[in-house]
Amino acid sequence: MTNAVVEWLNEQQTAMLELLSDIVNIDSNSFDKAGVDKVADRLRLFFDDHGIQHDTISVEKHGDALRAVVAGGNGNQPILLCGHRDTVFADGEAVNRPFEVRDGRAYGPGVADMKPGLVINAFILAAFAKFGGHPNPIVGLFTGDEEIGSPSSQEIIISEAKKARLAFNSEPGRPSGNIVTRRKGGIFCHCDVKGVAAHSGGFYEDGRSAIEELARKIQSLHALTDLDRGITINVGLISGGQSVNTVAADASCDIDIRYRADADRAYIFEEVEKICTNTSVEGTSSEMLVKGEFHPLNPTPQSAELFDIYCDVAKSEGVNIEGEHSGGCADSGFIAAAGTPVICGVGPVGGNYHRPDEWMQVDSLSERARFIAKTIQKLAEKTTTTSL
Repeated sequence: MTNAVVEWLNEQQTAMLELLSDIVNIDSNSFDKAGVDKVADRLRLFFDDHGIQHDTISVEKHGDALRAVVAGGNGNQPILLCGHRDTVFADGEAVNRPFEVRDGRAYGPGVADMKPGLVINAFILAAFAKFGGHPNPIVGLFTGDEEIGSPSSQEIIISEAKKARLAFNSEPGRPSGNIVTRRKGGIFCHCDVKGVAAHSGGFYEDGRSAIEELARKIQSLHALTDLDRGITINVGLISGGQSVNTVAADASCDIDIRYRADADRAYIFEEVEKICTNTSVEGTSSEMLVKGEFHPLNPTPQSAELFDIYCDVAKSEGVNIEGEHSGGCADSGFIAAAGTPVICGVGPVGGNYHRPDEWMQVDSLSERARFIAKTIQKLAEKTTTTSL
């Protein structure tokens, strides 16, 4: 079975590119439920063609979760393959910048983050389905709102992770070719400030500026950044005011909080909350809302063991892979928080995520599919006395 699975995946490079082209050319911004679900429709056709069982977990506001299963031994815990179908790009981007291949690299919206990860997960499922399965069931979970913190998918991911033996999250491999073994946690917050409007010339003293209050908050928020500790605060969006000659009655901002250690989460959230809810401009008021949150990904003995098996597989093909720390967040943090061993960034190699010049290394499609498939096969050799 080992040779058959690997040899078949080696032969699928063209088919993988065709599927990748199809789904890259579908707009699927996190808030475009119809578009994100259209990507799922294309994946369903693939699973139907390969005789793979699948079902849909309905989600009201964002993309539904698609779950595909290749059956394994009775009573054995599943191996989980994860990926998200949404991108950060606005509607119309796929028409303006469709999928293309130039000089060994593929381009297009989501061509690295993370539509090729969906492709290799789908083909890995197809390979095992074609050649007799695996002692563990293999579950592919394809969600639809990761780029905004997985507000609708988080509990679905955690539920699947708790049942799993271990997991691979097929976010893009790093430009170096390495994978991700550590990620920061992130909290995405919104702060609203209310003031009192007044004509800024005739009745300035009657006004209470929400913009002034927000400006003071932003300075205090950014002062919380501690690079040595791995804590960063970024106010990435601001809005407010009515006109240049009106004292602003409203202002708001969106805040990105990142931290490395689990123990720092409570500290930094409390500090941000204090700044957002307390005011220094008399007559203003403010409140804070959490819009989304990712857990950090930190290595465990079990995830380190999985990482070592994966690296040994890659080395057997002459590829040296190391683990990298990423300041970016991902669904792998939810999997780790569920107590399930996971490695991340095992998708095809790419770079410039979230940018118009985002790219993917074409020959890494079948390569990274092989590495995961071979690692899954190695797991069948592990005895019940090992940690994995």
